[in-house]
Amino acid sequence: MASLPSVVVGNTLKLENEFKKNSVTPLPFEKKNHSPINSDKALEPLNLEFREALSLIKEGSEKVESASYVPLLQECIKKKSVSEAEAIHGHIIKMGIHEDLFLMTFLVNVYAKCGMMGSARKVFDNLPKRNVVTWTSLMSGYVQNSQPEVAINIFQEMLEAGGFPTNYTLGVAFNACSLLGHFELGKQIHAYVVKYEIGDDTSIGNALCCLYSKSHNLDSAVKAFRMIADKNVISWTAAISACGDNGDSAMGLSLFVDMLCADVEPNEFTFTSVLSLCCIMQALKIGSQIHSLSIKLGYGSNLRVTNSIMYLYLKNGWIIEAKKLFDGMETISLVTWNAMIAGLAQMMDLGEDGIAAHSSGFEALNTFLRLHHSGMKPDLFTFSSVLSICSSLVALEQGEQIHAQVIKSGFLSDVVVGTALVNMYNKCGSIDRASKAFVEMSTRTLISWTSMITAFAQHGYSKQALQLFEDMRFVGVRPNKVTFVGVLSACSHAGLVKEALTYFDMMKKEYKIKPVMDHYACLIDMFVRLGRVDEAFDFVKKMDFEPNEFIWSLLIAGCRSHGKLDLGFYAAEQLLSLNPKNSEAYFLLLNMYLSAERWKDVSRVRKLMKDEKIGKLKDWSWISIRDKVHSFRTGDLLNPPYENIDIFLSDLHDKASTMGFELHTSLELKNEEDDEATFPIGRHSEKLAVAFGLLNTPSAAPVRVIKSISMCRDCHSFMKFISQLTSRKIIIRDSKRLHKFVNGHCSCGDFGSLV
Repeated sequence: MASLPSVVVGNTLKLENEFKKNSVTPLPFEKKNHSPINSDKALEPLNLEFREALSLIKEGSEKVESASYVPLLQECIKKKSVSEAEAIHGHIIKMGIHEDLFLMTFLVNVYAKCGMMGSARKVFDNLPKRNVVTWTSLMSGYVQNSQPEVAINIFQEMLEAGGFPTNYTLGVAFNACSLLGHFELGKQIHAYVVKYEIGDDTSIGNALCCLYSKSHNLDSAVKAFRMIADKNVISWTAAISACGDNGDSAMGLSLFVDMLCADVEPNEFTFTSVLSLCCIMQALKIGSQIHSLSIKLGYGSNLRVTNSIMYLYLKNGWIIEAKKLFDGMETISLVTWNAMIAGLAQMMDLGEDGIAAHSSGFEALNTFLRLHHSGMKPDLFTFSSVLSICSSLVALEQGEQIHAQVIKSGFLSDVVVGTALVNMYNKCGSIDRASKAFVEMSTRTLISWTSMITAFAQHGYSKQALQLFEDMRFVGVRPNKVTFVGVLSACSHAGLVKEALTYFDMMKKEYKIKPVMDHYACLIDMFVRLGRVDEAFDFVKKMDFEPNEFIWSLLIAGCRSHGKLDLGFYAAEQLLSLNPKNSEAYFLLLNMYLSAERWKDVSRVRKLMKDEKIGKLKDWSWISIRDKVHSFRTGDLLNPPYENIDIFLSDLHDKASTMGFELHTSLELKNEEDDEATFPIGRHSEKLAVAFGLLNTPSAAPVRVIKSISMCRDCHSFMKFISQLTSRKIIIRDSKRLHKFVNGHCSCGDFGSLV
């Protein structure tokens, strides 16, 4: 959600005007001595340029009326000029009017606005007397300068001195409580508000709404908003933002409509807040209407509003509209660049298929390249986003280039960027580079440790993963549930049953972490890998919740591998009941029945597929070579420049066959509406992509491929042989896991294929 402007802090420049409106305490400023004197040498700063007036102030010895200093001090605030404020302060002391309460209170405000709280406090402490405005000015200054705890102390000092807070004083106190998270103290001050029946005051209601929003008490926040008698734009914006921050976007949009009906014109903060609600609800139609309204009200070129609209369009797949907004901006801030890159990255998750996702990812990388060429320097958010994109694309070459820019830009020591580098190298299949990036981190968080432990586990380096976990505990970092997923996964890969159960108990008893689905999945995976399928099913029965699709998929794979067909059929039926539209599960079950020659079940599943309108599996694979994406689909008729792939692939099949590879053609399926084989296993998409990679990359370079569905057993076996034949590393990321084939072995432990 967009941050809102401070309710009270912005009012201190006009203390003398704003406090006149307050019904609780009369205006403390006395202007009876502030009329100009009749002198030929009288100074009239309002009619002089600031520099000229300041020069006369410094040089003159004539006494000047205190009111005449105010415009000069206001100019000091505007210019953030501490030295000039100090010069004026010196003249005030020289003229002997440093006990004027109005003027010295204004000087407290000047020093506060210039960030000189030490000077502000010194002026305050030297005052012979103080009123509530003086106290409030000092409190507001501390809040402005990120010292809310001191503001609370000043508030308490004022009460102990017998001061009676005004509405503005209470508003500042509420803001300080919000910043500190001192919600109980905020409630105590609220009790004071209730006692004196001033909850309908605008500034108090606004501050209360923000306070309760930050304490995640939406009902109280809305109640405070409803109590306000004269709701201004800040009131409405605070309430709308509170709804978004507390998970009730629908109420926030409803309040926005009520605001328009009340003829209150939204400001830029209102627009950014309500547009973020549209993002959460994916309310594109409403968002586009709000876009039109923002243009009508003159916010068409406002950077905050444009960024919010652009992100809304990106999140909902309106890439062309988002790019039009982006390209039409006169000036592009780094926030805008980051929003565009992050939005395109998010489009990767929303893409209809792998090709669309891949396209969005490379569009994001191109946007980052444009940012680089613009001369603007990326920040840590830019680098973490773009490294995450490289992870999803398995784009190691681009990731390495960005790593070099990270070093050049000086962000290598940042823990967020360092962790992103670890994840990028891990997901691109380079565990050595991931480990090096981890070791080079100057500081590490729990996320950093967990990322490296998980990386070792995914690559089959179980011993290193468990050792790193113990190192993490030794340095005093407390693991969380995600850390234990990595630990249990490492035990699963290595078949360490005793160690896995020990860590499982440690998690529950020592760290009081309640097991979740992923923990059970790791243990079930371990039992299945070891052929202890019955124990895996027993473990399922001990779970406190129903298994998810991934767990049933694990059980199916284990049953197929170890000949437990009846249990496999049961698991496959359970998988289908969880997700009746899962085309991959249907083909898996159909293959199993075909293998067992259970023709009645084959007919039944085919009928189910027809009833559910299950078509072909969208089996795509793609590979990136020299910044160009090459995509392949199972059974593609290859045209230039791909015509050599078939010959090369056939040659690889022949060589693999001499080494013991067998192609199980009995599992080929035919689509009832098509004469072509749905899955000609000899030409599955990943084989085409890998063959193309082998032909078009340097002989020592790894081949990196992304596949839209999980690999079949035949292709998995074939890749093991090819890695041995060609002495090349072959890295394939399918829909289930990462496979790294090196010298005839796979990092998944030969347990990563289901179809």
